[in-house]
Amino acid sequence: MPTEIAPEKTTRAAAFELWMNAPNPMVTFFKTFDVTNPVRIGKKKGLKFNMLMDYCVGKAAAGIREFYLLPVNGKLMRYDALAVNTIVKNRTGEVSSCDILFTQDLATFNREYLQYTAQVAERCEDRDLSADCMVIGTSAIVDTALDGAVGMNSGIFNNPFLIWGRYRKKGFRYYLPVSFQFHHTQMDGAHAGRYLANLQSEIDDLK
Repeated sequence: MPTEIAPEKTTRAAAFELWMNAPNPMVTFFKTFDVTNPVRIGKKKGLKFNMLMDYCVGKAAAGIREFYLLPVNGKLMRYDALAVNTIVKNRTGEVSSCDILFTQDLATFNREYLQYTAQVAERCEDRDLSADCMVIGTSAIVDTALDGAVGMNSGIFNNPFLIWGRYRKKGFRYYLPVSFQFHHTQMDGAHAGRYLANLQSEIDDLK
């Protein structure tokens, strides 16, 4: 369960004062990733590309302490675990939301990804772990190639969020533009930049 913490006792004290009630507290970065490794692994081992991306999204965040903090209803909350959210096309042709607890073990993450996304698609019911985990949102718009995307900037949905479309092939490599949105109370640009660098490293190191 998350724990409320006093902002002044954290490294986010100044950011909480500056951004908690700002009319536009969200920041969006854009970065193009070389995703050749997960594309090839997915084809070789029969693993879903978006599952591999979601795993890397969680693993890149796991070592950054700011990802365990989140402003919620005017309070700063600390979480003990991370989850990755994915958007699922359900059996009615609409979309549902599915949270998957992040674990360092890829086989376990893949098994739960397949189990719960199938369950959500069939039942047309969201799977929500936000009461227990800091959830990193993702949305894969696989029907088109995107240059970038910006989510809500209202501060209603404060969780970090990544959006991508279809990857592109250039020569013998594959590339994927990704947008990363975060609440400025949760982290600064330097933390976000470190996270994106971590994400590329995790993509490259995936086995």
